[in-house]
Amino acid sequence: MTGFARVRKEIAEGEIVLTLKTVNHRGLDMHFHLPLEFDALENDVRAAVKSGVARGHVQVHIACNRTAAAGAAPLNRAMLQAYMSAFREAAEMYQLPNQPDLNAAFRVPGMLSTGAESAPVSEDVVKAVVDAATEAVAILNTVREGEGAATAGELRQRCRAICDLVARMDEIRGGAIGAFQKRLKEKLADLLKGAGIDPQRLAQEAALLTDRSDIAEELMRLRTHAGQLEAMLAGGGEVGKRLDFLLQEMNRESNTVLSKTGGLGDLGLTITDLALAAKSEIDKIREQSLNLE
Repeated sequence: MTGFARVRKEIAEGEIVLTLKTVNHRGLDMHFHLPLEFDALENDVRAAVKSGVARGHVQVHIACNRTAAAGAAPLNRAMLQAYMSAFREAAEMYQLPNQPDLNAAFRVPGMLSTGAESAPVSEDVVKAVVDAATEAVAILNTVREGEGAATAGELRQRCRAICDLVARMDEIRGGAIGAFQKRLKEKLADLLKGAGIDPQRLAQEAALLTDRSDIAEELMRLRTHAGQLEAMLAGGGEVGKRLDFLLQEMNRESNTVLSKTGGLGDLGLTITDLALAAKSEIDKIREQSLNLE
C-alpha cells in the first residue's frame, strides 16, 4: 500500500528529518538511507517501523541538518585542502584554465563535517530519531488507511459480483444436469450398440456420471469463500496474507467448474462464460489484495 510521511525533530545541533515512503509488496521489505553516524540506529528505527507496518516496500530516509556546532565551522579542512590541491594539479597537467568551484567542493560527501560521524550518537539524538520514526509510522498509516478503505470497498463490490455470477450459474445448473444426462445416455448407447445392456443399468451409470459432473459443491464453496472474504474485510486488522490462501481456493473452485461443464452445448458455454467472469473478478481481487495489510 502506498504512503508517505515526513517528520522533523529539533536537536541541539539542528534538526532530524525522517521520511517514510511505501509501495506495494508481498512482505515487509525495508531499505534504509541513513547518515554515516546513524548506522548504529538502524535496528531501533527498524523496530519502530515494524511495530506499525506489516507489509510493503518501505524506504526510510534520515537526514541530520546541522545548523550549529561547537567550536570551528563544520568544514573538513583537510579534505578541502586535498580537493584544491588535486584540482590545481589536474588543471596544470591538462593545461585547463578552470578554477576550483566551492559549490562543487561542498557537495563532496564528508566535506561539510563536524567530525560527529566518528563520535557516539547522544541519547537525545537517539530518542529524537526513534520518536520521529514512531510519529512517521502513525502519519503513514493514516494515509494508508484512507487508501485501504477505498480498496476494501472495491473488493466488496467484486465479491458481490462473484456471488451474482454464482447465483446465475446455479440457476442454469438445473437445466444443464438434464442435458448432460441425456448426452451421456446417447454416448453410452452408441458405444455399447449391440452389446445388450440393461436400460435401467444404463440410466444408473449415466446418473452416477452426472452426479460426479455436477457443480453444486463448487458453487456452494465459491459462495462461502466470497462471504468469508467480505467478513474478513469487515473485521479489519491484517488481512492481506490471509486473503492469499482464500483466493487460491476460489480460483481452484472456478477451474473445477470450467473442467466439468465442457460438452454441454449452449448451457455449458453459458456456464463457462460465467465461470471465466468469476475467475477474472478473483484475479482482480488478487491484484488489489497486494495493497492490503
